[in-house]
Amino acid sequence: MAEIEQNEALIDVEPMSVDQLAGAFVMIAGAIGSLLLVIWQSKCHCKMNLCYIFSCERRPPNEDEMKSLKQQGKDMKKKTDKMMKKEDKILKKEDDILSEIESQPSLSRTNSVKISEVDEENKPPV
Repeated sequence: MAEIEQNEALIDVEPMSVDQLAGAFVMIAGAIGSLLLVIWQSKCHCKMNLCYIFSCERRPPNEDEMKSLKQQGKDMKKKTDKMMKKEDKILKKEDDILSEIESQPSLSRTNSVKISEVDEENKPPV
């Protein structure tokens, strides 16, 4: 039993191609980048030091920035309210059109032929 454990590798890793290595690198870099972006965009005080290459510091917004953010929020709300009103008008028009279509009488079929009848006419005699 001890001989089998010594001869077998614990983990058998297959060699990877260059494109797989590049994909793994991109995924790891993206994960690290998105984590740093979340930290950087947070409104708390934070310092970032990336391997002693560069250091960044983020401070909470001051009063002027807070006022501009509040104004941006109000502008966004006005914009979304305007869009919702337009959407409601469009939906009301759609409902009116659909009710108008449903109220119209259905068309009757005259002089129509079923596909099976056409197939029977074109069949060669057996």
